[in-house]
Amino acid sequence: MMCALAAARRGLSVVLVERNEKLGKKLYITGKGRCNLTNDCDLEKLRANVVTNPKFLYGAFHDFTPEDCIGFFHELGLKTKTERGGRVFPSSDKASDVIKVLEKELKRLDVSIRLNTRASDLILTETGDKRICEGVVTGAGEKIFSQNTVIATGGCSYPTTGSEGDGFKLARTAGLTVTELNPGLVPMTVKEPCVKRMQGLSLKNVEVFFRREPGAKVLYKDFGEMIFTHFGVSGPVILSASSLLGEELKRGALFLEIDLKPALDHEQLDRRLLRELESGGKKSFKNMLKALLPASAIPVFAELVTDNPEKPCNEVSKKERESLRKTLKCFRLTVTGLRELDEAVITRGGVSVKELDPKSMGAKNVKGLFFVGEVIDTDALTGGFNLQIAWSTAVRCGRGLPV
Repeated sequence: MMCALAAARRGLSVVLVERNEKLGKKLYITGKGRCNLTNDCDLEKLRANVVTNPKFLYGAFHDFTPEDCIGFFHELGLKTKTERGGRVFPSSDKASDVIKVLEKELKRLDVSIRLNTRASDLILTETGDKRICEGVVTGAGEKIFSQNTVIATGGCSYPTTGSEGDGFKLARTAGLTVTELNPGLVPMTVKEPCVKRMQGLSLKNVEVFFRREPGAKVLYKDFGEMIFTHFGVSGPVILSASSLLGEELKRGALFLEIDLKPALDHEQLDRRLLRELESGGKKSFKNMLKALLPASAIPVFAELVTDNPEKPCNEVSKKERESLRKTLKCFRLTVTGLRELDEAVITRGGVSVKELDPKSMGAKNVKGLFFVGEVIDTDALTGGFNLQIAWSTAVRCGRGLPV
């Protein structure tokens, strides 16, 4: 949609081929249905949050910055708001409003929208040693000829939205290299069965550390929100870790250490525990934990600390208090791997940037063929950065298409 708008604003005749029954199906589910449009940050922070091939995106980011993106949507009549970490959302909290303003602008610019139409093949010809793309063949066998063909199909994540890897198949048909595809921003599986007992529990303002072994160097750390699931862990800090630690996990399990009280050091936390235990008196240890932990976590932590969770607070030993302190500061889990691609927010890997011109997003060896967005081998952390990659590459491509 963004590339079509950028091209149509230059006066080009544009046909938008959409396999679904409506536009923006994947956009509709981003940000839990709220659509995290972009991140209100400078270019330095934007590039720092790109995990794969940030240099390739330098020009595209410069052409269409997060500030430009926010201004573009304001121009279309969409009000936005900025939340924690610079995350930008529509003021209405409705992803559908983002799609509506894009659709309205597409119609204003007379972009031809072909719904329920799947691009199943490319129309390729050879002229000497140069390959040329002259359009697409639909699933119904219809040929749609075009001077420029832009593939903006997304990756393989969320296949129910139509992202089944069509763009990768078309790229390979044209002779381009598609790098290894892996899940990105995806939940993690955990060995310990106790996570099932805490399923659905969301922890805010926690600090997480990933290590190869207890006491080894920290491979990744983050601060923020996470959630327990029936198979392991998810949430913003876990999703970001998954994109950076995927290769490490292929070599074996990692240890996840969760600090549930990062605002307190060990000494401060110990004083807090002493106060809670002293004021607890004959109240059960398990009951006292309500002041420190969410309800679903209490049985798990109580059993880790003592063999009698019902014992009175005034009978809790120094050793048990130390154990509780250490567990609150370092709740250790064994991460065994990542969930599958169909559960990932994004696909890591894609059309090799070595075979694309960063000035146009065009294939170097196939005239008239372009790639934008997630189908390219670029990806970023959570916070609106992946959508900014999509907008920026689309605008750079649409503005530069040959007339």
